[in-house]
Amino acid sequence: MNKKQKKMLIRILISAALLIGFNFLPFGGPLRFILYLIPYLVIGYDILIKAFKGIKNRQPFDESLLMAVATIGAIAIAIYSEVADHENGDYVEAIAVMLFYQIGEWFQSYAVGKSRRNISDLMDIRPDYANIEIGGKLEQIDPDEVEIGSVIIVQPGEKVPIDGIVIEGESTLNTSALTGESLPRDAQEGDEIISGCINMTGVLKIRTTKEFGESTVSKILDLVENASSRKSKSEDFITKFARVYTPAVVYSAIALAVLPPIVRMFVMGIPAEWGIWIYRALTFLVISCPCALVISIPLSFFAGIGGASNAGVLVKGSNYLETLSQTKCVVFDKTGTLTQGVFEVNEVHHNEMDRDDLLEYAALAESASSHPISKSLQRAYGKQIDRSRVTDIQEISGNGVMAKVDGIDVAAGNSKLMDRLGVKWIDCHRAGTIIHMAVDGRYAGHIVISDIEKPHAKEAIQLLKKAGVEKTVMLTGDSGKAAEHVAADLGIDEVHAELLPADKVSQVEALMKRNTGKGKLAFVGDGINDAPVLSRADIGIAMGAMGSDAAIEAADIVLMDDDPIKISKAIRISRKCLRIVYENIWFAIGIKLICLVLGAVGIANMWLAIFADVGVMIIAVLNAIRALFVKNL
Repeated sequence: MNKKQKKMLIRILISAALLIGFNFLPFGGPLRFILYLIPYLVIGYDILIKAFKGIKNRQPFDESLLMAVATIGAIAIAIYSEVADHENGDYVEAIAVMLFYQIGEWFQSYAVGKSRRNISDLMDIRPDYANIEIGGKLEQIDPDEVEIGSVIIVQPGEKVPIDGIVIEGESTLNTSALTGESLPRDAQEGDEIISGCINMTGVLKIRTTKEFGESTVSKILDLVENASSRKSKSEDFITKFARVYTPAVVYSAIALAVLPPIVRMFVMGIPAEWGIWIYRALTFLVISCPCALVISIPLSFFAGIGGASNAGVLVKGSNYLETLSQTKCVVFDKTGTLTQGVFEVNEVHHNEMDRDDLLEYAALAESASSHPISKSLQRAYGKQIDRSRVTDIQEISGNGVMAKVDGIDVAAGNSKLMDRLGVKWIDCHRAGTIIHMAVDGRYAGHIVISDIEKPHAKEAIQLLKKAGVEKTVMLTGDSGKAAEHVAADLGIDEVHAELLPADKVSQVEALMKRNTGKGKLAFVGDGINDAPVLSRADIGIAMGAMGSDAAIEAADIVLMDDDPIKISKAIRISRKCLRIVYENIWFAIGIKLICLVLGAVGIANMWLAIFADVGVMIIAVLNAIRALFVKNL
């Protein structure tokens, strides 16, 4: 509870105590009015000031004006009743309206604050300091002051403040604040390490590779903190609705206070009963206050985003949460998303050339590439790569690599590359990626490389279908046979293979056209090579993005670990959040409409109006906070 909330709570308690005490006063008249004015001003002076400022700034139509007019009107009716009937006026209702309104506001402020604190606790990854060794002693400095290339020391129990590479030591890292998973990860010399993890066991020396402002922890915190700036359609609707709704109910209340008495007096020829109709109009104003909608809808999305971040799912805005809830088609990139991206050479089929010579030519030709397939060829070769033996390297997108090795022309790639060179190649019936080799213009054989499916990939597809996703599609640049083998094993509905990056964009656009009106399309990729597709889909999801700047920048939703099961969890979180939003909308509007009708015909009094305003708001806020809890989804 902050100072402002404590101050308001004291005001509430003082006003309530005075209201209860003055209710037993044995006398009336001006002194009674003056005494009751004390608790009214104690609890409502800020509302009156806000209403006055709104009128002064020509923006009068908000809940402060509604409360000010309703309560001042109720006091005026009490004074009139006291003067006309010579009885004690009932000031309790007017003060109670303001009191309960402020109780509702305090509760809402406390609930939002608690929600923010929960999110801050869940995302408690911002480091307070970085350790630098100076003269044999550790000194704590601000992470912002650490330059790229500096050596920092992280002791057991401390947070890793900045991204870098371990140059000394080994330890176990707790990444739960980033991934939502409690399973620790090992780190040793040479490993890349990202900020936000907690060092659990050994001392680590880390050479920083980024400034603090560009490190993973800063980007994640910026994402979560700025998510509220991207509003959903539901939030935009409520904002626009409130702008029209508030002046409409003010004018309706004026009409309710004025028109019936005039009709009674001049048309029907009976007493106007101004007091009764003004009281009904004031009750109408209290009931109509749109607090429940204006407060609970943004709070629902805020809580949903916070709950998702606790589960290792970063959502860049409530608009993306709303779009994700409508997802009916999920399109996957294969490598690094459904498979581990860890390629291994399984077989080498060679013609007249020796097996080891064929692997040597392949590894040297691919030595300039950082692609996982190239790395697997270099690992299979198993010797130090002498780059001086390789010249004239030419990489052809979607085909392969051509180079000169020891002055001999070598080509390593798919069947398209062989056709391009006019080399007759031999087909292979094994599932996997086939690297055809041409040496000195003649076909030398092929190498079979296979990727490994992720342990939970099959379960992830099943969970997506249980979550209501109607179609799953896989896009890959891999060979047709390898792609079809993976798709069949995982239970994917549709597969498109041998695609270039531009082809993936075209396929997504075609799928979106086919699915028009049938729900939204989500594309799931590793966020590095798939940036164009992530941007083009209705919703782009980057997974396994710990430390990947490209993923955080390109995607709308970022999954902080490599587990594809998180995709279905993200969809379930979004649907729970939207379900809560619609529950609050229908509940708030429904109760208010019923009470407005009852107030207009004179059945509802000011106490029912208080429930329709404050009671509905509290119920809606409590319901909204449920979006924060996603552990069992």
